[in-house]
Amino acid sequence: MVALRGKEIDTFLARPDPSRPIILLYGPDTGLVRERADALMASAVDDPNDPFSLVRMDGDELAAEPSRLVDEAMTVPLFGGRRAIRIRAGSRSFASGIDTLAEMQPKDCRIVIEAGELRPDAPLRKACEKAKTAVAIACYADTERDLAKLIDDELRASGLKIAPDARVALTSLLGGDRQASRNEIRKVALYAHGKGEVTIDDVVAIVTDASGLALDPIVDNAFAGRAADVEILFAKAMAAGTYPGLIIMSAQRHAALLHKARLSVDEGRSEYEALESGFPRLHFSRKTLVETALRNASTERMARAMAQLADAAFDMRKQSSLAEVIAQRALLAIAVNARRRG
Repeated sequence: MVALRGKEIDTFLARPDPSRPIILLYGPDTGLVRERADALMASAVDDPNDPFSLVRMDGDELAAEPSRLVDEAMTVPLFGGRRAIRIRAGSRSFASGIDTLAEMQPKDCRIVIEAGELRPDAPLRKACEKAKTAVAIACYADTERDLAKLIDDELRASGLKIAPDARVALTSLLGGDRQASRNEIRKVALYAHGKGEVTIDDVVAIVTDASGLALDPIVDNAFAGRAADVEILFAKAMAAGTYPGLIIMSAQRHAALLHKARLSVDEGRSEYEALESGFPRLHFSRKTLVETALRNASTERMARAMAQLADAAFDMRKQSSLAEVIAQRALLAIAVNARRRG
């Protein structure tokens, strides 16, 4: 059984084993499947845009005549050179073509198959895992370590570093789809071009602009203890297609600012001075709710809120399908706690 895991995947992708020319990429992260397939195609042929070097095939069409795969893979190029076949799997199985081809050991031809989530007993996955000339590579959502490396690699290429709080905020928005994550990082890098370091304000500016929705009312109401309003506003945001991670990130930043303002008050400054210094350019429409939040806040409560939000961001990356539920639960918990004394 050849199903690669962990570092084995990185090693194989860096230097594909020519004795295993059939490569199945599958899993829920379609962006990662596509990115790995692109890299394998680029290293397989001299010109991926040459239709004689790179043949594209549809899995559902291939299922009607699996022998076409064998014919294509065993065809000798008229002008020599390497060839590659890229197959996008569909709902129909062409596993019999893989079984036949695996026995024939094609030379100078790499076959890359892109598929979605496949159960262990799926014919295509079973065929590739049992064949000696094939490998199966699962593509799951990036871990926190993967995202950290992705952020560092992309920003380093743009001559940028990133502040710790900005890293936390940006990471909370990523995961689930490698290509989407890479695009978000590149947008931030472009915005911060020439600055040397990406700040939390850079991240917030990009994601707020991208969301097309004011997130402040949801967050302000949560920290002011208005759970009913949070529920209504959150539902509207979800209906508008807002990613829940944007709201959690905005809430993390708000909690940090409230924590800082509360420390200033505890040190003897007035609430007015604390808000003026802690919340620069605070719009008048937000002032009442933010003042209420500051009066309700304590440094301990804000520390707990920041921990809650960090946990929510982590859980959302692990269970992206439950992101909406996790975010709403965290915001409502903050709203309920804000109404309690102490």
